[in-house]
Amino acid sequence: MNITEQYSYQDASDRSGALYLVGTPIGNLEDMTYRAVRTLTEADIIAAEDTRETRKLLSHFEIHGKTLYSYHEHNKQASGPELVRIMQEGKRIALVSDAGLPAISDPGADLVRMTIEAELPVIPIPGPNAALSALIASGLPTERFTFAGFLPRDRKRAELMLASLTAEAGTLLFYESPHRVAKTLERIVNTFGANRRMTLARELTKRYEHFVRGNVNECLAYVLEHPPLGECCLVVEGASEDETAAAEASQAWWQPLSEEEHVAHYEREQHISRKDAMKLAAKDRGVSRRDIYQALLQMEKERQDD
Repeated sequence: MNITEQYSYQDASDRSGALYLVGTPIGNLEDMTYRAVRTLTEADIIAAEDTRETRKLLSHFEIHGKTLYSYHEHNKQASGPELVRIMQEGKRIALVSDAGLPAISDPGADLVRMTIEAELPVIPIPGPNAALSALIASGLPTERFTFAGFLPRDRKRAELMLASLTAEAGTLLFYESPHRVAKTLERIVNTFGANRRMTLARELTKRYEHFVRGNVNECLAYVLEHPPLGECCLVVEGASEDETAAAEASQAWWQPLSEEEHVAHYEREQHISRKDAMKLAAKDRGVSRRDIYQALLQMEKERQDD
């Protein structure tokens, strides 16, 4: 991979295309920055996850006459290349999510990659972020943390992801929807134990901003008795030194291996077919053989693209 450089400064006379990642309020509209308002005002096009919500935001700040372009998880494969083409023609595109910073647990990350690959500038416009807002108000350590986003919906995948974080010493940050938060807390209890300290934050910056602090088991009991409304952030204490040592001691032999290396190990050591090796690797990892197959295809595709 060749190193690339980018200097982001652009003045009013510079009409080269660029992607601006504009942070927008996660609740309280007073959190909108002057720079974010100016960027949205000056952009040629605003790419939005939900154009209806973005129109409300623009109306509040009296930003009128803007061209909005729909860009979301379900149309990104078609919309992404088109937005890159528009930027190559010299247009400035501002990307916004429904709330907070785009490209975090958000399809904007794919557009950022495509823009960089096209050698166009990507310019962050800082703004509110739910995970970091929850972290700084949690009372848990902030010097090291891991953002894990939303856990996979599939039970095995969720449990595997949590297991991979068992030895992580930094504070853990998760997003979760209100109807799944109890199930996620149950999985956290089963994986990390009941006594890690945590904070559940919801409705951040809004009128009913709410924090629940205790250990994981106490927060689970609270949620079961008082089902939350609104998106939640879970801030969970990291592993203690003893937990880290125990997790490292019990680490499965295959965990440092990629899926491809895992399959190759069985092929080489047991002299079996790739199909059988994939079955064994899938069993070790707690996933389906199809998952292993898809991972191998993806690795091969990435090698061909390099």
